Amino acid sequence: MRRLSVALLLAGVLGAQAWADMAPWYRWESQADGRLVCAQFSPGPGWKLFAGPFNNAGCRDY
Repeated sequence: MRRLSVALLLAGVLGAQAWADMAPWYRWESQADGRLVCAQFSPGPGWKLFAGPFNNAGCRDY
């Protein structure tokens, strides 16, 4: 009985991930030197959101 419960729980978790969307990408600008990077989340303190969201890692709309 316990094995069946664990198997059903695992199947439910894995099945839910099949419909998950990718996280959006954003272009971030350095406050120190103005460099731009493309990332899904802030690279850290000293960076501000510059543009986005984009649907790819190149931060380009296609």
